[in-house]
Amino acid sequence: MSSPTRTCVASPPATTAPDRPNYAALFVLATCSFIYVTAEMLPVGLLPQISADLNVTEAQVGLLLTSYAAVAAVTTIPMTALTMRFTRNRLLAGTLAVFVVAQLVAALAPSLTVLSITRIFSAAAHGVFWAIVAPIAARLAPPGQTGKATSIVFTGSAVAMVLGAPIGTVIGQASSWRVAVVTVGVVGALSLLCILLIVPKLPVLPRDAAKTTVGQLAAAGRQIRSRATLPGCLITLTAVIGQFAAYTYVAPLVRRDAGLDGRALAVLLLAFGVAGVVGNVLAGRFIDRRPDLVMMAIFGTMSVSMAVLVGTPGAVVTVIAVVFWGLSSSPMSMSLQAAVIRRAPRTQDAAASVQVVAFQIGIGGGALIGERLYGHGFLVLLPVFGAVMTALALLLAFRAKETFPRHPVPHVDATH
Repeated sequence: MSSPTRTCVASPPATTAPDRPNYAALFVLATCSFIYVTAEMLPVGLLPQISADLNVTEAQVGLLLTSYAAVAAVTTIPMTALTMRFTRNRLLAGTLAVFVVAQLVAALAPSLTVLSITRIFSAAAHGVFWAIVAPIAARLAPPGQTGKATSIVFTGSAVAMVLGAPIGTVIGQASSWRVAVVTVGVVGALSLLCILLIVPKLPVLPRDAAKTTVGQLAAAGRQIRSRATLPGCLITLTAVIGQFAAYTYVAPLVRRDAGLDGRALAVLLLAFGVAGVVGNVLAGRFIDRRPDLVMMAIFGTMSVSMAVLVGTPGAVVTVIAVVFWGLSSSPMSMSLQAAVIRRAPRTQDAAASVQVVAFQIGIGGGALIGERLYGHGFLVLLPVFGAVMTALALLLAFRAKETFPRHPVPHVDATH
C-alpha cells in the first residue's frame, strides 16, 4: 500500500483547481455542517427537558455548550496536526463516524456527567471538521469562487437553525430529548454514507504532507502570532463571546420578554434559522466582492438586535429583533473563516484551525459568562453584554479592514 505522502504527491487533484464548483460534494459538506451545529446547539432548545430528566438546573445544562466548546478549543490544533497526512475525504468520514457513535451513546446517558463525556468525543471531531471544511470547500471551487463555495457549506449550519434545532426541540418536547439525540445520530450516519459515495478523493497537498506533526504544530503556532491571522481571531473571539453569552439562554430570555415557551419557542427558533439561511445567501452573494462591508453589516445588525432585547420589549418587538439577530449572526462564522483563509492561502489548514480555536473559546467563554449571569439572576444583562461585545467587534473590523481582503494575500502568510 502506498504511503499517504507518495499518494498525495502523485495525485493531480491535489494541486489542480476545478473549472467549476463541485456542487454535489459541497452539498454533502453542507449536510455535515448541518449535523454538527444541530448537535452542538440541541441543548439550547431542550434546556427544560434535559434538566428535568437528569435532575439538574437549566443553568447547568447550559454548561454543556461551555464544555463542548472548551474541548474543541483544546483539541483542534493538535488533532488537526496529527491527522494532517490523512486524505481529506477519509478524515471527514472519520470525524463523522466518531460523531455518530458519540450521539448514540449520549442518548443512553444516565447523568449529566456521562452526557458531558459523550460530548467530549463529539467536540474533538467537531474541531477537526471545522478546521478542514473551509479549506476543502476552497479546493472544490475555482479561484475567485472560494467565498461562494464556503457560503454553500456554511449554509448547512444556518439550515441547522431552521430545521435542526427547531425540529430537535419539537421531537424532544413530543417524546424526549433522548429521541432527539438519536435522530441526530441517524441523520449523521446518512451523511457519513454520502461522504463515502460522493466526496472525491482529496489528497493532502504536497507542502502539507512534507511536514511532520511537530512541523504542523509549529505552523499553527506561527499562525497564532501572524498578522495574517491574529486580527481575524481577535475579532472572532470578541463577537462570538457576545453572541453565545446571549444565544445560549435565548429560551429563558424570550420567555421573559414575550411569554414564548414550548412550541412557540420552537417556531421562533425556526424563524431565527430561516432568517439565518437568508443571511447566508445574501452574504454569499457579496462576500467575494466586499467582505469588509459584509462583516461590518453583520456585526452592526447583531449589536442593534440584541440591544433591542434589553428590558421587556413585548412579543412583537422581541420576535422582530430575534429574526434580525438570526439574519445577521448566521453568516458570521462563514465570513470570518473565509477571511482567515484568504489571508493565509499557503497555510489554510493551520490558519483555519487557529480560527476554529478562537471561535470555540468564544462559544465556551460566552456560554460560561451567560451561565454566571443567568445563574445569579441577571438574565437582563445577557443582551446588554452581547450588544456591547458585537459593537466592539464592529469597531475592530472597521479599524482593521485589511483583515477582510477580496483576494488571497500570500505575502502575509509569514509571521511578522
